[in-house]
Amino acid sequence: MQHDRPVTGTTLGAGVMARLADLARFSADPDGLTRLYLTPAHKAAALQVMAWMEEAGLEARLDAAATVVGRYEAALPGAPTLLLGSHIDTVRDAGRYDGNLGVVLAIAAVRVLHEAGERLPFAIEVLAFGDEEGVRFPVTLTGSRALAGLVRPDCLAARDHDGVSLAEALREFGCDPAGLPRLARDPASLLGYLEVHIEQGPVLEDAGLPVGIVTAIAGASRLAVTVEGRAGHAGTVPMRLRRDALAAAAEMVLAVEAEAQATPDLVATVGQIEVPRGAVNVIPARTAFSLDLRSPRDAVRHAALARLRAAWEDIAERRGVAVRAEAGYDEPAAPCAPWLMEAVAAGIGRLGLPPAPLPPLRLASGAGHDGLALAGLCPIGMIFVRCAGGLSHSPAESITEADADAATRLLVDILRHLRPDTPARP
Repeated sequence: MQHDRPVTGTTLGAGVMARLADLARFSADPDGLTRLYLTPAHKAAALQVMAWMEEAGLEARLDAAATVVGRYEAALPGAPTLLLGSHIDTVRDAGRYDGNLGVVLAIAAVRVLHEAGERLPFAIEVLAFGDEEGVRFPVTLTGSRALAGLVRPDCLAARDHDGVSLAEALREFGCDPAGLPRLARDPASLLGYLEVHIEQGPVLEDAGLPVGIVTAIAGASRLAVTVEGRAGHAGTVPMRLRRDALAAAAEMVLAVEAEAQATPDLVATVGQIEVPRGAVNVIPARTAFSLDLRSPRDAVRHAALARLRAAWEDIAERRGVAVRAEAGYDEPAAPCAPWLMEAVAAGIGRLGLPPAPLPPLRLASGAGHDGLALAGLCPIGMIFVRCAGGLSHSPAESITEADADAATRLLVDILRHLRPDTPARP
């Protein structure tokens, strides 16, 4: 078996781009791309992905969580399995590359192996998850959580805006909700999970590089913050006697920005702010704002949050208002496995992405991915692909054919050189 045979030309990238354009046809919106979990658009896309898997030599099926699973057997029975893939659901009015790239590209890589008659010392499963975005139901990562044995029975009662439960939607899709617990995989049977994904940020483009190595998927904290002041007439209450909830909240938001700017590996966003029953001539009595705090290092995130809580209390005391911060979401970071990162780095070096002696670029993922759920099941790794302007979750999302080609060739190279008994593997 020849593992060092080069994969050259732009045919791989052209094929990936053509299939991504084809997949974008499956949408609930005729004028854009909207493909939510367990909808007719998702079903049509899943059937198309299954057909492509079978063409590429994989045995395709749909599991109980509506994840498309394509399996490519190892050279010998009993070998561990490497999981590849991403998700095929989208946000509303989406771009065509988020998630979909990782599925189509993984199928293309396996097709290269199949057409060359190559079987590896490990099996491959390409996964097309359907619930990474979490847009339709108030639960998310259903497919990957099921594989990791993390699905709670009460998630089936979750309902969408039309009152349809997750259990009902799964049955309508042709899946058996009772089968979700049986999807849990044995960690001993898995080599790891490797996902190719657009960066969704500007770092690779700024560095002039087509691909990068993900070091971790950031952990995230989300809070709902409420500031209580005292209402008053805009013209009759002197400035020194005001207890303005909005002015206090504004200072708290600036404290968030200052904390993030001063703390390496931390990003913070206040994406919502509201003055209930606000009026142009009334001093705000109440203001509510959101906080999204992310870091690839949980200790950094937790310490920053503690400092912010203390800063908010100081601001509230000085301004004569009250502040209450309620945690609504806390997801730990998922570090990528060192041995998988090194496997990606070795492939980048062999293909000259970037040319020697430049080292490959390593960066954390600030966005969540299915790897967050799978990190407790098996080692995870990710490869980022450059996207224009760092834009994502937008119809303007864009990658080049050359970068799609480079990423596909990289994945093929990694698969050909990866060994399940590598000493670096835990």
